[in-house]
Amino acid sequence: MTDSMQSPTVADGRAADRIDGGADATNLIDHPRGAAPGKPGDRSAFGFEQKTRLDDAADGKGRGGARYGRTGVIHTPHGDIRTPAFVPVGTQAAMKAVLPETLKDAGAQCMLSNAFHLYERPGQDVLDAAGGLAKFMNWNGPTFTDSGGFQVLSLGAGFKKTLAMDVTGMKSDDVIAEGKERLAFVDEDGVTFKSPLNGSLHRFSAEISMGIQHKIGADIMFAFDELTTLMNTRRYQEESVERTYRWAQRCVAEHQRLTEERVGKPYQALYGVVQGANYEDLRRHAAEQIASLDFDGVGIGGAIEKRIIGDTCAWICDAMPESRPRHVLGIAAVDDIFACVENGGDTFDCVAPARCGRNGAIFTRDGRYNVKRAQHKFDFGPLEEGCECYTCTHYSRAYVDHLLRANEYNGFTLATIHNEHFFIKLLDDIRDSIDGGYFEEFRDETLARFYRNGSRG
Repeated sequence: MTDSMQSPTVADGRAADRIDGGADATNLIDHPRGAAPGKPGDRSAFGFEQKTRLDDAADGKGRGGARYGRTGVIHTPHGDIRTPAFVPVGTQAAMKAVLPETLKDAGAQCMLSNAFHLYERPGQDVLDAAGGLAKFMNWNGPTFTDSGGFQVLSLGAGFKKTLAMDVTGMKSDDVIAEGKERLAFVDEDGVTFKSPLNGSLHRFSAEISMGIQHKIGADIMFAFDELTTLMNTRRYQEESVERTYRWAQRCVAEHQRLTEERVGKPYQALYGVVQGANYEDLRRHAAEQIASLDFDGVGIGGAIEKRIIGDTCAWICDAMPESRPRHVLGIAAVDDIFACVENGGDTFDCVAPARCGRNGAIFTRDGRYNVKRAQHKFDFGPLEEGCECYTCTHYSRAYVDHLLRANEYNGFTLATIHNEHFFIKLLDDIRDSIDGGYFEEFRDETLARFYRNGSRG
């Protein structure tokens, strides 16, 4: 293991104070760092401090056998994020059936919300007047917003959360999920969306996305990008990468303008997003493009074939400055998380833990199971033996099974708490294993135990 250099934004000695919390750590929701009346947000309030990096190896997927996995701290105006870390998703400034305070108790360090959905309701002006996303939902910690780029696929091709897929022999630029209507239309300047709420038309461009996200006020936001499916043709993927780069340039310019204009606000970090589907040359090219721009971090986005998800992260990290944190968008399969962490992923978000929990799918160290099976009706043990989450220390499988079958909201709450805690703790344990020098052993033991019965996820 090796200790690494510090980011210039934290090399002045403030990093130690930030890691320890500092005197203002408990009141950052009201007094975020780097905000001063009449002044633009102070960019030095955001930065990444790398701590421990995995040793390079003969089978390392980066150039020269590099393994980019590491631990560190992302410093934001509303607090610090120790990485690697899982980022729970509260799409509309809320996680269904779970309070922000409960997520904090489950170990969550930060949350991510969806800019497109918040734009639709309650509207970015409401969040701006409330003091920003964190203040609006009473979350005393860092927040993320995606750009609306995900809706290019989910509303356009209708695949929703299905990004890692096997598409052997399938190529079409007109692909759309069965039974779905195309609700997003891409052109050079931006995307026209048909609202899934009421069918009204809305327009997103690089500048519009930046304006919305600045008003939402998250600590970390993403440049507007075009998310393609793995079924798009090679020619379309090439065009899309170049379009996303042009949009990224416009996002940086508009972000800088709004930062100077919106005085008195804390600095919001902007991440560029690397696309390119499953093509190595396109991913490397897109990564070099994004690395050349003045971004604070990078989002590893797009549809990725599962078999090369680690390789894809490494291709991108080959081009990225190590001072920039890396967020892997929409990943929550246990084996994918290990592959992405080993190859440079710092933070991860996904709706799967909450969505699966509401449907009865429970994640445990011994795999994933359905609590609504008949065998659990008289099982008065916890959802997972040895788990210290609120659900497992207070309620039984039989009770959660009953609540979910009866469609009681408390069932959604209890199952979601456990699943979110599972992924939060998984990333915490991975972080400890990197710092402790036993990542490979922990990875192999964890994956063997989780998948020994053929578990999904």
